[in-house]
Amino acid sequence: MSAAAAELQRAVYQALAGDATLTGLLGGPDIFDHTPPSASFPYITFGTTGVFAWDTSTETGSEVLFALHAWSRARGRGEVLAIMEAIATRLDDAALTVSGYELVRLGVEDSETGYDDDVAVHHGVMRLRAILEPAA
Repeated sequence: MSAAAAELQRAVYQALAGDATLTGLLGGPDIFDHTPPSASFPYITFGTTGVFAWDTSTETGSEVLFALHAWSRARGRGEVLAIMEAIATRLDDAALTVSGYELVRLGVEDSETGYDDDVAVHHGVMRLRAILEPAA
């Protein structure tokens, strides 16, 4: 099951890094699994991932719930909201190629934004849900 999550993350990264609107907002393909110390704002990070089997007696598959985080130091939350909108536009109901799997559905479940006074950063979180079946 964890292989499904890894392949999905790879496909999501490729989709986001190849999106001109999103990379324009970020100033490049600044999308990280682990944020390097040299990262400049704004950027996106992968957050928590949960993988759940939904096997039946006749079918196998996985439900993958994962989070994407948007980070910005701009004044106001406009930049982080624009980044989140670009992510949603690219990924909601996207037909991504996930190696070894068929992506049945990918969708944004919810999102929220906030401001962290301690580090002066606007932070957006999007939670997404994917249904994957092994490739035939």
